[in-house]
Amino acid sequence: MSMTHLIILLVVVVLIFGTKKLRNIGSDLGGAVRDFKKGLDGGEESDKSKDGQRLQADPPPAAGSTQTQQDKTEAK
Repeated sequence: MSMTHLIILLVVVVLIFGTKKLRNIGSDLGGAVRDFKKGLDGGEESDKSKDGQRLQADPPPAAGSTQTQQDKTEAK
């Protein structure tokens, strides 16, 4: 492609999307690439160091307490 083709393509893209939308697309694409590279480099360790601890799920309830709760709701 020649320089004239590139200029015409750029003008058409600007006319279709507008400059504001192109800026947003550029910043979003840059952020996505940055996050992708961080993930490849082991970004999980850096996320853990920010929070100080990992999130943990609540332990499941004991089997006996679940049965008594169901019995109480059925009795009503």
